[in-house]
Amino acid sequence: MRRSALASVLLGLTAPAPLAAQHQHHGAETPAPTPDPTPAPAPAPDLHAAHAGEEPGGAPGEPPSPGPEFETPPPPEAGSGPPRAADAIWGAEAMAAARAALRRSHGDFPLFWFQGDRIETQLREGADGFLWDIQGYYGGPTRRLWFKSEGEGAWGDGVEEAALQALYAAAFTPFWDVQAGLRQDLAGPDTTHAVIGVQGLAPYMFEIDAALFLSTRGDLTARIEAEIDQRITQRLILQPRVEANLSAQEIPRLGIGAGLDELALGARLRYEFAREFAPYVGIEQSWRGGRGADFARARGEAPSVTSLVAGIRFWF
Repeated sequence: MRRSALASVLLGLTAPAPLAAQHQHHGAETPAPTPDPTPAPAPAPDLHAAHAGEEPGGAPGEPPSPGPEFETPPPPEAGSGPPRAADAIWGAEAMAAARAALRRSHGDFPLFWFQGDRIETQLREGADGFLWDIQGYYGGPTRRLWFKSEGEGAWGDGVEEAALQALYAAAFTPFWDVQAGLRQDLAGPDTTHAVIGVQGLAPYMFEIDAALFLSTRGDLTARIEAEIDQRITQRLILQPRVEANLSAQEIPRLGIGAGLDELALGARLRYEFAREFAPYVGIEQSWRGGRGADFARARGEAPSVTSLVAGIRFWF
């Protein structure tokens, strides 16, 4: 009986006190706290789970948030107003001048550009030679007046071939112009050609220049040139180049054979002391094909020639 009473007393002493009694202070009861009306912030996404392939902030299988839309369609009312709404406020004359100034300041203004692509001497078996290949234009980004000149000869014998072209060019797609005009041969038989061609930048940064020439005698020829800059360092650049000359018929007076008359492959290594000025060295191999090879032999020339070249390339 005494043991039971003692156990009851000990049990009462160790039992937890009522909640109200725990908040009593000097005999006064502390009121219960009021709930905070501000909602608890959402838990931050678990970036470690996201990197591990889990869906952050959601149960397994729950689709993740699609995120913001960076390319949203315009609202339906877009474009429903007048096409030149500013004219109603400032006047059509004032806005025409402002639009013309805007076009000029964003690139639609004429420029002059000139490039000596190849100004070189050629060391080869027999007579050493020289060559020039220059071009330039004056005009805006979509319409230009082009001029081109190309020629070659042998040191001590003078110029053997020379031609000058005057062309009008219009852009028909980004990086590509269609060109049309005249070509005048300045050495050899006096010949004038009508010219139509394309010039531009092909995929993988190939620079292409292709043209058809129709002479006043009815001879149809073509030329295709392609080159690409392979940058070794910021200033050292290797430029492989290929040129093919074709003809629809034999032209004995010009020494041109039908089909693929001449093919030239070369590579030039230049060092740009400045972007506008670069000397270079290189090697070029050319072949005459078909009747063109026969015409070359008849003139005492080899149908296959290997040349070591050295020259300068510049532009301004």
